[in-house]
Amino acid sequence: MLRPSPLVEQAAHNLRDRISAGEWPVGSRLPGETALAAELGVGRSTVREAIRVLAGAGLLRTRQGAGVFVVATEPAADWAARLRRASVADVYEIRMMIEVRAAELAAARRTDADLAAMDAALAGRRAAAGGPAEPFVDADIAVHRAVVAAARNPLLTDLFAQFVPVLRDGLLELVRIIDVRAHEEPGADAHAALVEAVRDRDPAAAGRAIGAELARTLAHLQHS
Repeated sequence: MLRPSPLVEQAAHNLRDRISAGEWPVGSRLPGETALAAELGVGRSTVREAIRVLAGAGLLRTRQGAGVFVVATEPAADWAARLRRASVADVYEIRMMIEVRAAELAAARRTDADLAAMDAALAGRRAAAGGPAEPFVDADIAVHRAVVAAARNPLLTDLFAQFVPVLRDGLLELVRIIDVRAHEEPGADAHAALVEAVRDRDPAAAGRAIGAELARTLAHLQHS
C-alpha cells in the first residue's frame, strides 16, 4: 500500500522500479488499470496519470485497444546524460554508422539548395584551415551537418545535433594533441570528395568518402 501523497509520483516510481527490475520486460503488456490500482492501493485515475508520466519518460506506450506496453527500461532523458559521459571514440563509432548512411541518402535526395549549403560550408572550412582551433572545428562540423541535412530525414538531423557537443569537444582536444590543421590537405580532399559524390548523386562514393574520413579521425582519437 502506498502512502497517500503524492500518489501519482509514488505510483510512477513503483512502476518504474518494477520495469527496471524486469518484472515487465520490453515488449510486455502491463496489467490493466483496475488490477494495478488494486495492487497499489490507489484509484484508476492515479494509475492513469502515473502511466502518462512513464510514457512521457519513454518507458511506456499506449496502443489503442491493446493496452499499455513497455518500450524501454531506462528513461529516455538518460540518453543525453549517457552521451555526455561517453568517450569520443565510442561516439565516433556510432557517428560512422549514422553518417555513412546519411551521405548515401544525401546523394540520392539532395537539392540545389542543399548543394549550395554544402559548398558554403566547404568554403568556410577551407577559410578556417590554419587558423584558430575553434573556428576550424566548427567549420568542419558545419560540412557534416550540411550533408546530414541533405539526407532529408529529420530524425537523422536531430540525432546528429545531439552528437555535436561531444564531437566538438573531442575534435578540439585532438587539435591540441596533434596539429591536424597542419595536415589539412588530406582532410580537405576527403571533404571535397564527399561533396562531389553528393553532387554527382553517387551514394556509394559518398558513403566511401565519409567512411574513410571518419575512420582516419577515429584512428587519431584512439591512438592519441
